[in-house]
This record gives sequence, C-alpha cells and structure tokens, in this order.
Amino acid sequence: FLNLQILQNLGKVDRTADEIFDEHLQNFTKQQNAANRLQKEFSNYIRCIRATQAASKTLLEAIGEVYESQWTGHDQLYIVIQSVDVLWQDFSHKLADQVLLPLNTYQSQFPEMRKKIDKRERKLVDYDSQRHSFQALQTNMKKRDDVKVGKGREQLEEAKRTYEILNSELHDELPALFDSRVLFQVTNLQTLFNAEHTFHSQSSKIFIELADIADKLATDSQRGSYSVKKTNGTNSLLRPKSLLKDSPELILNNLPPSREASTEHLPPGVLYRVKATYKYTREDVDELSFDVGEIVSVVEYDDPDEQEEGWLMGMKENGEKGMFPANFTRPL
Repeated sequence: FLNLQILQNLGKVDRTADEIFDEHLQNFTKQQNAANRLQKEFSNYIRCIRATQAASKTLLEAIGEVYESQWTGHDQLYIVIQSVDVLWQDFSHKLADQVLLPLNTYQSQFPEMRKKIDKRERKLVDYDSQRHSFQALQTNMKKRDDVKVGKGREQLEEAKRTYEILNSELHDELPALFDSRVLFQVTNLQTLFNAEHTFHSQSSKIFIELADIADKLATDSQRGSYSVKKTNGTNSLLRPKSLLKDSPELILNNLPPSREASTEHLPPGVLYRVKATYKYTREDVDELSFDVGEIVSVVEYDDPDEQEEGWLMGMKENGEKGMFPANFTRPL
C-alpha cells in the first residue's frame, strides 16, 4: 500500500481520479464540520438553560418565602411564581425533544458515512494495486502464462467491481445528504426560534404581573399600611430611616428610667449606655453595626438637624461612631 502510494506520488503509477467525487467529499466534510459545531454549541446551550432554570426556581422560591403573608398580592405572587417554573420546564423539554434530539439524529449520519468513504478509499487502493500488479505481470513475463494472466485479470475485475459499487453508491448518497441540510436547518431553526418566542412572550407577561404586585405593595407601603407601631414593653423592629419623617426629637421612651442614676461615672459627652437586644448591620456609611449584647454609648449628634426619629447616635468601645435604631437596644 505504502509502496503504491509512493509510486503514485512519483507519477510512476496511475492513480484513479474522480473529480466529481472529490467535490462531493469536500461538501460532505464542510457539512459534517457544521453539524458537529452546531450540535456541540446547542448541547452547551441546553445545559445553560437547565442551570438557569434551576437558579430561577431557587430565586423565586426565596422571594416567595420572604414575601410576608399580610402583604398585598401574597397569594397571587405564589401562583405566579409556580407558573414561572412550569414555563421553564416546558421550554427546556421542548428544546431537548424538538431541537436537540433531531440535531443529534442528523449529526449521527456523518460517522457512518465517513466509514463508507474510508472503505471506498481502501477499495480504490486495492483496485489501483491490482491494476498495477496486472500491468507488471504482463510487462515482466518472458513466457506467457495464461493461468497467471487469467488469475490476475479475475483479481483485477473483482477489485474494480467492488470499488465501483461503493463509488456509485456514494455518488448518489453524498449529494442527497448534502442537499438535505437545507430542509433540516429550516425545520430545526423554526422550531428553536418559535420555542424561544413563545417562552419569552409568556415570560414577559408573567413578570409584568410580578411587577404589578410589587407596585401595589409599594403604594400600600407609602400609605403607611405596614408601618410598625410602638407598644409598651415590646421591641418592634424599626422601619428603614428613609421612610421616617425627620424630627429633632429623641425617642423619650428609650431614655433610662432615671437619668441621674445612669449618668454616674460616665465619660464626658456620653448621655447613657444601651445594650443591643438585636443584631444590626448598617445600611449606610453613617450608621453603626453591632451584635446582640454589645454595649453602646449614646452621645449627642454633632449636627442636631441630622437627628431622625427613632435613631440614636452611638459610639462603641473601639471608637466606631454612627447612627443606629433605638429599638434594637435597651437602656442600661
């Protein structure tokens, strides 16, 4: 085989040429590469879709859990969240069954066809080899041996017949396969794009509903429907200070029962001390964070105009200073 190829490359032995087949083979290779890339990229896309689906479900479940039962649209929110998951499932299944599966089937044709092409190549080499051997037999024979010539001719004709059968089949199958790419792509792309359109259209409607629920909650919140009312003997958690009206007055019920007793032995500038009953994490740079049980010294505001209702100015032992919600603490 190698000797034959060397001789063919040197031009000493004829090589069976088929320019039409070479063109079919070039088209086949281009088509196979395109199918492989499409199958690879879409498989990755499906994996990402499924990961996004799982992340969406987890996120919306968390939203449903923290959306308090007395808030506007609580029951509606729960129903809408369920419909999002159903929509994702339908979208994912449609892509897998109607796009990826046909793509896998389409792509699976190429390895089998490639095996047949390789077999044709081997049979072509056999044919050329038998042709070369038969020519050498006739040229080098000093005395004609009809038996050897007859056997050589039979081998040559068998090799030629085997090659031509395969070659003829591929001359029909390769162009047909190449032509099939258009109809496949049209069907596959239509299915993909329609599935995407349906999913995003329905998803858009669902998220408009969720936005409406949030808008209604915002309206009710601005009306004060969810304001926390202070009661004696309770530690109601304070609303964000952005929702409070500015006031230069301190909350009097957070002052200790006896200012005279509590201010003894305090450093200058410290009004009294409080102990944290809840953990607080600051939301702005001018606020003070603390853990449960920490002691905070209450001091006066540098600028009384910055004082807000329900908020105190405090300083921790490490020197950190900032505003904090009074009802996260109790006076000592």
